[in-house]
Amino acid sequence: MVNDHEYSLLGGINRAVIGRYITLLASGVSAALVFTVLTLVDLAKHFNLPVNLPPTVMSLIGAGVVFTVLYAAFSQAVWKWPWIAKFLKVPDLSGEWACTGTSLDDEGNVRFTWEAVVHITQTWDKIRVRLKTAQSSSHSITAALVFDEADGFTLLYNYKNDPRPGEPILRGHQGSANLLFSKTLDTASGDYFNGYGRPTYGRMELRKKNEQRS
Repeated sequence: MVNDHEYSLLGGINRAVIGRYITLLASGVSAALVFTVLTLVDLAKHFNLPVNLPPTVMSLIGAGVVFTVLYAAFSQAVWKWPWIAKFLKVPDLSGEWACTGTSLDDEGNVRFTWEAVVHITQTWDKIRVRLKTAQSSSHSITAALVFDEADGFTLLYNYKNDPRPGEPILRGHQGSANLLFSKTLDTASGDYFNGYGRPTYGRMELRKKNEQRS
């Protein structure tokens, strides 16, 4: 089974800085929760109400648990909020993309074109790029997101391609791709380079499927 993998951020906010912010927030939230619970216990005792506070309650609102919850929420959803993503300089590329590829020869002439569907899954710290054609499928093994003030966001990734069983022509190979996304994050274009079994290269054009117009 192919799993999501970590990706590098170049030009965006350092992940260590975000980790420190979440740590500080977790400490503050935990302290507030502990204070609230203890205040309620004292209030109950003041009115002679029975109090049975299991020790697990205090452990569940400890800073470590609160950090885990906050980081999970941030990694899965919060970082995608538009104003947060703008501050972090990290785009949300997740979704399904229609891809048109053009294979070129050594002189830059078109050899053939191909169609594919690209699925991108992404969290704050992990990503996976899955490309499927009629003959084969590939998945990313390493990746980096690059932010440039003038050009925007570029996704660089290395991938491993596996032909479908019984495919007579294609062989398994590895390659790399770089895709520059539009400012609106609904289209992308770039190059791909294959090696280790299939030395070819060409161009790729992507359009997010839910952005396509009839």
